[in-house]
Amino acid sequence: MITSALPVSRDEHDRRDQCEKRAALDEAATAWALAARGGDAAAVEHFVRALHRDVTRYVAHLCADPQAVDDLAQDTFVRALGSLHRFEGRSSARSWLLSIARRAVIDGYRGAAARPRLYDVPDWEPAAELAQPRGLPGFDDGIALLDLLTALPIERREAFVLTQLLGLPYAEAAALTDCPVGTVRSRVARARETLLALLAAADGPAVLVA
Repeated sequence: MITSALPVSRDEHDRRDQCEKRAALDEAATAWALAARGGDAAAVEHFVRALHRDVTRYVAHLCADPQAVDDLAQDTFVRALGSLHRFEGRSSARSWLLSIARRAVIDGYRGAAARPRLYDVPDWEPAAELAQPRGLPGFDDGIALLDLLTALPIERREAFVLTQLLGLPYAEAAALTDCPVGTVRSRVARARETLLALLAAADGPAVLVA
């Protein structure tokens, strides 16, 4: 019996490797969160270090005020650590933490509604750096996605960031944003179409792989 196998591209290998690493990190972070519930200080530190970058990147894409990113990320972890006793591991710790980050951003919008916002251009640089994807096909490391993503409606931007930049499964992204999985997939597809058009207009890469 003769079987044929198509060679797996390097991009496919990289994507699988990233998925495996992300799954391992999710498992470890969830275990650390559960251990931290019992007062394990080392587990708390591991939990924060493992997910701090994801929280900061997510908040940076949702928040209209780059000056508030660090404070919102810190607020997210303060809330999470205060709620660890309620975390039972039914979802990944990352998904649970991002849902807290989302609420922190919403509360931040409400709290800042009556305050004037002052924007300083240099403050966008740290947020842009945090928003840089790593190993995402279709984007060079030197391209900051922040400006491109701001052209998207907030729902599409959030769906894209959760699934394509942070690697959250569609089902978890749907649960986090309280909408059907099909809606998340549609938002991501439309976000990709817009980003492709923006990249093409800037003579960027022509292919964005799912």
